[in-house]
Amino acid sequence: MISGARLLHIDGHDTPAVARAAEIARAHGIPVTVDVDTVYHGFDRVLPNIDYLITSSEFPPQWTNERDPFRALIMIQQEFGMKVAAMTLGAFGAIARMDGEFVYSPAFVVDCVDTTGAGDVFHGAFCYSILEGLKLRDALDFSNAMAALNCMEIGARGGIRDAAAARDLIATGQRRSKRDFVQRASS
Repeated sequence: MISGARLLHIDGHDTPAVARAAEIARAHGIPVTVDVDTVYHGFDRVLPNIDYLITSSEFPPQWTNERDPFRALIMIQQEFGMKVAAMTLGAFGAIARMDGEFVYSPAFVVDCVDTTGAGDVFHGAFCYSILEGLKLRDALDFSNAMAALNCMEIGARGGIRDAAAARDLIATGQRRSKRDFVQRASS
């Protein structure tokens, strides 16, 4: 079943199963994304087969004992060799590292009603972006836009919109950024 997929998205639960699934996908040249928010026992068996690591802001410092998010992502990426190491930052967007460079995508300012499901929507949108061949900055912007739109309604999936709505928000929306992230990602 995995061998016929275009992409495999996993999380940290049931580590032996996701480690094996990621291994199978990697053997078939299928890109593997992971959504991880905490350190799971045995997760070091999963990370070598990950292409796109997208974590919460809690995971990198837990894994590396490094409080600086940029250095923590560098350490994880260097240790395991994934193509992209990224971190979501909630109301401040997301950062990602690819080819030795950081990209920062500020969050969109919306009338937030409920953040439930925002991370899941971000991950789903990022997977879509990979399959569509978007560049990293565009993928992060699209994922942030989809997550922001979802926050405008109640429930985990209450505000999921189509790609056109996300593109409109990207084109016209106000952004919320952290100055130090902007400076460090562009240096």
